[in-house]
Amino acid sequence: MTRVLLVDDQAMMRTGLRSILDSAAAVEVVGEAADGAEAVRQAVELRPDVVLMDLRMPGVPGVEATRRLRSDPRLRDTRVLVLTTFDGDTETVAALRAGASGFLGKSAGPEELIQAVLDVAGGRAALSAHALSVVVEDASRRQARDSQDEELARRVATLTARERDVVVAAARGADNRQIAARMVISPFTVKTHLNRAMTKLGARDRAQVVVLAHRAGMA
Repeated sequence: MTRVLLVDDQAMMRTGLRSILDSAAAVEVVGEAADGAEAVRQAVELRPDVVLMDLRMPGVPGVEATRRLRSDPRLRDTRVLVLTTFDGDTETVAALRAGASGFLGKSAGPEELIQAVLDVAGGRAALSAHALSVVVEDASRRQARDSQDEELARRVATLTARERDVVVAAARGADNRQIAARMVISPFTVKTHLNRAMTKLGARDRAQVVVLAHRAGMA
């Protein structure tokens, strides 16, 4: 028997979900919660196999509640199935990172809901086609970002000590005259170092140098 805790701030939604799950011989609804904090308290008390979690709730939202559930050693066997409208892909990815085992759209049919609960309880991921596309897209963006950061690190490594000092000072808001005074060099020399740094970093202007410097953790 798969034991389920329902978490949604709308009583009508919880009633509908309970009705569907109670119709399945292999599923038992053991509790309901209207917010994330109550969900964590009940989960610790009831030790359900699956927490069916809404994302948008007052107080402690679903993503934070998921994080608390998955980080509690007492609940290591409890899985989280997120119920979402998918109108906020950022929240979907955040829930995944928080430890959710699956995602199901609120438009899903009764059989799909029951199967998703059983899949998650059995240690299998339950991902709709949309949720899967969101996860894949996020992974692709992260990989692209990592590649860009690696390339930026290689470019930063080509800067001379002087060029690096000038870039750091510029990123911290100093103009050429201020940099020249601090480094005891002429403003023209500062400009020369900055232009060379721009070329090495692949920056088109001073503003982009500042952005790249911050992204590289130089300032």
